[in-house]
Amino acid sequence: MAKRPAVDFIFFDAGGGHRAAATALDAVIRDQAIEWDIRLVDLQDVLDDLDIFRKLTGLRLEDIYNRILENGWTLGSTQLLPLMHGIIRLYHTAQVRELTKYWGANPPDMVVSLVPNFDRSMWQALQKVNPRIPFVTVLTDMADYPPHFWIERQKQIFICGTDRALQQVREISPESSAHRVSGMVLNPKFYDISPVDVSAERRRLGLDPSRPTGVVLFGGMGSEKMDEIFLRIDKSSLDVQLILVCGKNEKLRKRLAERPSRIVKFVEGFTREIPRYMQLADFLIGKPGPGSISEAIHMGLPVIVEKNAWTLPQERFNADWVVEQNVGESLSSFSEIVPALERLLAPGRLAQLQKQVRAINNRAIFEVIDLLKTFVT
Repeated sequence: MAKRPAVDFIFFDAGGGHRAAATALDAVIRDQAIEWDIRLVDLQDVLDDLDIFRKLTGLRLEDIYNRILENGWTLGSTQLLPLMHGIIRLYHTAQVRELTKYWGANPPDMVVSLVPNFDRSMWQALQKVNPRIPFVTVLTDMADYPPHFWIERQKQIFICGTDRALQQVREISPESSAHRVSGMVLNPKFYDISPVDVSAERRRLGLDPSRPTGVVLFGGMGSEKMDEIFLRIDKSSLDVQLILVCGKNEKLRKRLAERPSRIVKFVEGFTREIPRYMQLADFLIGKPGPGSISEAIHMGLPVIVEKNAWTLPQERFNADWVVEQNVGESLSSFSEIVPALERLLAPGRLAQLQKQVRAINNRAIFEVIDLLKTFVT
């Protein structure tokens, strides 16, 4: 019997999108019964002995990053990124050594990176182990934030979800092979959704079946911005209702749930039912993350996001993309949420945006797998 190809999916937990993309691809590969030995590799585990942040603070680099996101301490992130890259470069030789050791003991037939910042180290390690091993980077951001973020000048394979990312590969790494898919990788559950009776489900949650409904979503840890958004809308005369998904932020969930309000609301904590809540909504208010924007678009929801000095540098293009594609609005501050919703709910505007959104057909998760089949040795 022929040996099953060993395919390594490289992720880390700095933000949730990298692991989510890896596990989503793994799930579809298993569902399609593709004869690969998928190995989900947490890069943090492989390089843990080199984590200077853990040595200094007791916290892993990815834990520090997630704490920054959780508390909204993102002002100045553009200036911090070169510092982080400097530290990564300082340990570059050691990273290559550890990765060479790891893959020397566990040889792969293909490596698929779903992480930024470390692709130079991974590529050089594979060159030492076996330069014929395909090295593929699947961008989980809509665009690169050069230099040395996603795209390095080295001969490899890139899979991109936007024209902008494709153009960047061709400009920065022209010797590489660049492939365009139709969007970001989404969890396969977004493609296996049963129709629901929206009116009945809204009633079940205590919502008005016919009132315009927004879902407010800021990732797995929620955000204090949800409080501001809710208060501004509640103090306005807008005839809307909200589904507020607070993630693991229990204090925020309790505060929003218990606060008396003019508008009708349903408050949820951490949930795996995001697709169902999106089915019940007409639009999304949230951060300009590639995952949440792509999920909302796939579910037919126009989006309202924010772009300012607190926005992570690699996510700023996402807000611009929303405007360029005419699928929503990008605000300089959520203090503008009320006039933004007034525009969204003006006669005919919401329907126009929803039509534009529905014209985007994201099949990236299946397209990525089809491409990987052509690369594996």
